[in-house]
Amino acid sequence: MKKKRIEFEGSQGEKLAGLLELPDGNVTAYALFAHCFTCGKDIAAASRIARALTSRGIAVMRFDFTGLGSSDGDFANTNFSSNVEDLVLAANYLRDNWRAPDLLIGHSLGGTAVLKAAQQISETTGVVTIGAPADSSHVAKQFACDLKDIESQGEAEVSLAGRPFTIKRQFLDDINSHNMEHISTLDKAILIMHSPVDNTVSIDQAEKIYKAAKHPKSFVSLDKADHLLSNKRDAEYVAETIAAWASRFTSSPERVIRSTLQSESQLNDLPRGEVRVTERNGFSQTVETDDHRWLADEPLSVGGNNLGPDPYEHVLAGLGACTSMTVRMYANRKKWTISELSVQLRHFRDHGRDCDRCDQDYPAIDVIERQITIKGDLEEHQIQRLMEIADRCPVHRTLSGKIAIETTLV
Repeated sequence: MKKKRIEFEGSQGEKLAGLLELPDGNVTAYALFAHCFTCGKDIAAASRIARALTSRGIAVMRFDFTGLGSSDGDFANTNFSSNVEDLVLAANYLRDNWRAPDLLIGHSLGGTAVLKAAQQISETTGVVTIGAPADSSHVAKQFACDLKDIESQGEAEVSLAGRPFTIKRQFLDDINSHNMEHISTLDKAILIMHSPVDNTVSIDQAEKIYKAAKHPKSFVSLDKADHLLSNKRDAEYVAETIAAWASRFTSSPERVIRSTLQSESQLNDLPRGEVRVTERNGFSQTVETDDHRWLADEPLSVGGNNLGPDPYEHVLAGLGACTSMTVRMYANRKKWTISELSVQLRHFRDHGRDCDRCDQDYPAIDVIERQITIKGDLEEHQIQRLMEIADRCPVHRTLSGKIAIETTLV
């Protein structure tokens, strides 16, 4: 597992501190995790769930909301709406640097927030709530005895989880302005997890979310677990369940990448035949043509994010595609029947043969090994002719001829 410390600008212009945990192998999905009210990204439940999801191939980003943990800003000036905005900005950061989140996971009030933020994150396909209230106003019960002071004086210092926090009247006004209507219009799969013995947020809140949500929706009872999932086994069970559930509702990496890239901007005005490559994050690159957009990257082993083919794989893909298209085009023109056609390629470097001092006197040469499979109702002379045609594909001629690359600074 790899950990990346991250920082991005929050809704009030402050710097928010976060952590992205990446699995050692391929990433099957990206998740954005929202912690509970007045907690931080490093609370035990969040850390354990993130670690367990990462071990199952899901990358997890979590961050401290404004004024909490390592993030800048004043907690007293925040509210539920600003937390939702921060979640959307966190999703934007993921989209810009890695990939938009497939999953939104929220614990307690964080669950209420992800239900709201999900409306603004089109790539997200699944939302998970853990011990979440149905609406944000439910959080006011945690400082109910101080409500009169807050309303009369404009603010008051309240004790939450044994720590002092300043709550302003604008916070109360904000949470009271929200309702549950957005849950019924959310076009994403929802997994609701709640403990029947939760003493902080009663399980009837989970029932309200479930009734308001549309299918596909699921409920999982976290039997005997407390609100903060302080038992390690409970947190691991939550992560195991989320991973299994998400496998049905998250798209394949290729489909998610394609959706993410298409949502970044409208199709560009590049002339046909031109390609533009733009750096995204580290080795990750956006590749654009007039009608298409995809990713290039390096594998994890050399510091990339493995979000797309590496540069040499792009070269081999160009030659392989051109070879196959050229052979198929010729066969169609001759009305020869091909039932199966595939091209497999490999690139490596080699020195001249029969040389005792190759390393000193002869530079390495690039070798592309190409294996062509042709099956069909064909005679031997027809197959031989198709192999000759393969060497005449335009990309083959370009790569085997003299190439002049002219570079200019724009």
